[in-house]
Amino acid sequence: MPSHCALTRLWVGMAAGAIVAEYTATVKWARQPNEVFTDNRYSRAHQWEFDGGVTVPASSSPHVVKLPLSNPNAVDPEEAFVASLASCHMLFFLSFAASKKFLIESYVDQAVGTLGRNAEGRQAMLKVVLRPAIAFSGTPPTAEELAALHDRAHHECYIANSVTTKVEVEPA
Repeated sequence: MPSHCALTRLWVGMAAGAIVAEYTATVKWARQPNEVFTDNRYSRAHQWEFDGGVTVPASSSPHVVKLPLSNPNAVDPEEAFVASLASCHMLFFLSFAASKKFLIESYVDQAVGTLGRNAEGRQAMLKVVLRPAIAFSGTPPTAEELAALHDRAHHECYIANSVTTKVEVEPA
């Protein structure tokens, strides 16, 4: 059982026997003294704070809100979405590979998300392609075993199970 902290709470559902977790993040933004705000020319830079004490600089994407109102050095929600899917897939993949006794030395995924108009004409993340490059020591999995590990990781990933975005895995 994880330790209790202010931002993450864990409950055990007694009737169903399922573990249900609640995850939160604190998002902070403040208007700068020189900004009018009502002219829509204000900084989109803000911060994400997580329960482990990590603070991440965040901003709108410069593709959405032009410079200098966006911070290109910060993480934007679209990047975080792609990273969340890639990270979830990786964590499940590593666990399943370890249980099959495959020794992994490194895992690098240069994931790409594609934003566009969905069938309803609204902006949406249409597709995320995961491109994991995995270095194994010892005997690596066969192509079939590797595909099965990725398939299982994809189907178990909580994030992938939570979105309507098409998620593809193209191992490098």
